[in-house]
Amino acid sequence: MDAILQQFFNIEIMAKSMPLVLKGLGMTLLICAVVIPLGALGGLAAALASVSGNRFLRRGAIAFVDRFRAIPPLVLLIFIYAGLPFAGMRISPFAAVTLGFFLNNSAYFAEIFRAGLLSVPKGQAEAARSTGLTRAQTLIWVTLPQAVRNVLPDLLSNMVEIVKLTSLASVVSLGEILHAAGLVRSLTYNASPLVLAAGIYLLLLWPLIRLISHFERRIAS
Repeated sequence: MDAILQQFFNIEIMAKSMPLVLKGLGMTLLICAVVIPLGALGGLAAALASVSGNRFLRRGAIAFVDRFRAIPPLVLLIFIYAGLPFAGMRISPFAAVTLGFFLNNSAYFAEIFRAGLLSVPKGQAEAARSTGLTRAQTLIWVTLPQAVRNVLPDLLSNMVEIVKLTSLASVVSLGEILHAAGLVRSLTYNASPLVLAAGIYLLLLWPLIRLISHFERRIAS
């Protein structure tokens, strides 16, 4: 038991690694602050294209969503960071992570938004148009608010997945939580920093998971 406590719950090592791990937390939050809004906007654009009457827009959006949902995000990230330099396009680790996660999460956000848009009865839009609203006004003030409400738990769940996805950034040596904890582990030969990182993820995501459950109950009632 003492060996387990020393190897996984060494308070002294956790305390010494805390500043570096918290710095990694800052990078994780920065990635999320960039990727989540960009992914949501890209997903909304793809969702609108996928339900539009334009055949070329619809097919292009479907092809985009299918391909980037099928490609594993780790493979996509490594391709962008390590593959593009062979074509003369060298980008920073942060830019590679942002681009890779944007493409991956836009595809998932697109499917969520598409489901929300299709869940709104067509009569809602027709009634709004009959009052004199333009197509754009109908989308912004009538269709989108109802669509977002219908899929809000799924949107929040996808945001939780994005936070967990940031741990993949460690493969390109971007200093997020897991990368910072891994550095300390390699220096101390002790797993306590990884346990600390797991605890931070738990504290960060558990309130969001409870919030998702709350919205699911409200929508179901």
